[in-house]
Amino acid sequence: GKTNIVANLGYSFARMGQKVLILDADLGLGNLDVLLGLAPKYNLSHVFMGEKTVGEIIVEGPGNMLILPASSGIQELTQLTPEQKVQILSELDGVIDSVDLLLIDTAAGISSNVMDFNVTAQEIIVVVSPEPTAITDAYALVKVLSTDHRRRRFDIVVNQAADEEEGARVFRQFQMVSGNFLDVELNHLGTVVSDPQVGQAVRRQKPFVLASHFGPAARAVRRIAGELLQQVTVSAKA
Repeated sequence: GKTNIVANLGYSFARMGQKVLILDADLGLGNLDVLLGLAPKYNLSHVFMGEKTVGEIIVEGPGNMLILPASSGIQELTQLTPEQKVQILSELDGVIDSVDLLLIDTAAGISSNVMDFNVTAQEIIVVVSPEPTAITDAYALVKVLSTDHRRRRFDIVVNQAADEEEGARVFRQFQMVSGNFLDVELNHLGTVVSDPQVGQAVRRQKPFVLASHFGPAARAVRRIAGELLQQVTVSAKA
């Protein structure tokens, strides 16, 4: 549910008056455009091939948020060269001054692409679900970022929980394991409960905060967006 959380946070930020750009950083298996019902003609593969600039491939999504689409099915982009990483970050520098928030939707796992995008970010949000495998994968991500890249603070969103109580329990479990072995600070940013309207919105290729404005998942994401916006604003002023 990581990409779905990013897309709906982006839409929520846009509704709050923020100019939002979302980078689909799952470079080999990008699907943010599909989730939002978009059909961009160009994507990041055209940037790396020298055919387009980042500014030329940006498309407008729901709520006027901007999307930088990734390619799908191009294996070479799953491991960028150092030169390609410099290229994408340099080109991003040319567009981020025109937006308020840049959200980066990374791939899953602990590849070099994932690490580099996380290290670049001001805030790192780890999305975890109650399944033991998801908790294990999230712990691995936090471990590598903290031990190898010296990141110490992580926001945690528990997704697809049965209720708020389960979300709190999952966070406590994650916090306990991380506290025993890692020198990190974890912040429970919020819980997004399981909601059948989310699946319906995905099938309709719409953000669920738009399709089911008063649903429990939509309300949770709007609360998270509000808290995160305040957090980022305070951090920027510090």
